Amino acid sequence: MTQKTLLSFGHGYSARALAALLIPAGWRVIGTTRSADKAAGIAQTGVEPLIWPGSDVSGTIRNATALLISAGPDKDGDPVLRRLHAQITDHARQLKWVGYLSTTGVYGDHDGAWVDEDTPLTPSTARGQARVAAEAAWQAIPDLPLHIFRLAGIYGPGRGPFSKVRAGTARRVIKKGQVFSRTHVEDIAQVLMASIQQPRPGAIYNVCDDDPAPPQDVIGHAAELLGLPLPPEVGFETADMTPMARSFYAESKKVRNDLIKRELGVVLKYPNYRTGLEAML
Repeated sequence: MTQKTLLSFGHGYSARALAALLIPAGWRVIGTTRSADKAAGIAQTGVEPLIWPGSDVSGTIRNATALLISAGPDKDGDPVLRRLHAQITDHARQLKWVGYLSTTGVYGDHDGAWVDEDTPLTPSTARGQARVAAEAAWQAIPDLPLHIFRLAGIYGPGRGPFSKVRAGTARRVIKKGQVFSRTHVEDIAQVLMASIQQPRPGAIYNVCDDDPAPPQDVIGHAAELLGLPLPPEVGFETADMTPMARSFYAESKKVRNDLIKRELGVVLKYPNYRTGLEAML
């Protein structure tokens, strides 16, 4: 029997967590990266690194059972389809599963109200608009067994508030009514694994925890766990933030995750930021 093979484009944080589940289950995982340094790190995890762009991946696509696309769109659109649209289209019927990692930013701003997978896509940021276009480009490929995963804010080992709180550089940015949904990387991995095991081409899933919360609450809880003073409050209007960080505050919404539970049978390992932060610590 042919070995199940996942080709992971832009093999990053979430893809590594999925590979950690697939490889023990007998899968071959091939992950693309742009740099030799990152390729060496990928190889240490049991994933076969592939430097791309820069190498011919046509044969790898033909031999793949599944594709995972983590690479986000750039100013010219989706970077994978820009280079490989023909090869992926030609192989669409042979693939068993394709996962595209998108963002809940496609829903836009809802003034803190709830959204689900049927909510119209009204992104207010250029980044969200690019994601909507990328989703549509992948959906337009005939016979592709596409599954779209709209991820909330990702955190997990190596990605969390603890380092800034310890360093004394954390701030609790206050913007009235602001809430974010978030998701632990291990829950992303288990959602992807569940979908691979029971594919439904055309499916769209929100991936987030059960507890949308103001960002200052997360910072405050991290400080409490560390036994450190609460970081100072600063108003959003006067906060010193990068344009990227500030853009996240342009949209406020709470994201429903009922579908991953009902259809995929997922039981979240970290249903809220408190359990997630405690496990990280």
